[in-house]
Order: sequence, then structure tokens, then C-alpha cells
Amino acid sequence: MSELKTKPTLASVDNYIEAIDDPKRRDDANVVLKLMREITKTEPVMGESMVGFGTYHYKYASGQEGDWFRLGFAARKTALTLYGLIYYDQSVSNEALLEKLGSFKRGKGCLYIKSLSQN
Repeated sequence: MSELKTKPTLASVDNYIEAIDDPKRRDDANVVLKLMREITKTEPVMGESMVGFGTYHYKYASGQEGDWFRLGFAARKTALTLYGLIYYDQSVSNEALLEKLGSFKRGKGCLYIKSLSQN
């Protein structure tokens, strides 16, 4: 199995954000950084290419297990990607909250937002 991109590194979160070429995406990343810091009350840690807040241990029925951040984001070229906002537990729905978010695309475990100003 390949290394997880969420494995903590010693890289600087500030340097990661400063290196974002698109000024609007960089501004959005700073807004998300501030919000996630306030919400989680934890300091961000860089993974390989993602910013993460907090950790938890998971274990699947298949036996696969590992550690993952509770909440996180990545500033990709085409979208700001938010992790930890989709529930996998089908008995708990967060659809009403997601509807308030505005325009986004959904991945298996993440949300893709082109611009916070559109939301």
C-alpha cells in the first residue's frame, strides 16, 4: 500500500499557502485555514499535499487501518478540496448542512469548491 498523503510532515502550512499561484485560491485557502483552526481548536499540520487538523484512527472490516485527519483541505489547481465534511454513516445525514454551502462538487470523501466567493 502506498504512503498516505495525510501522514504528517514538518513542512510549513504558511509556506504551502504562500506558494499557491492563484491569488483567489490563496485567499480562499487562508479563509478555510482560519475557519478550520477556529472550529477544531487545533493547529494545522501539513501532510504531503494537504493541510490537516486533528487525527483519528480508522479500521475497516477488510483489516486496512491507519490514521487520518479529522478535517482538512488542499488547494488544488481546479478547486479548493475540503475533507471531513461528508458523513459515511448512512444513519446520519448532513445533506441539510451541505445544501447551505452553495455550489460544490462531491467526491467520495471530499467536496470541491471552485471559489468561496461563489458560495
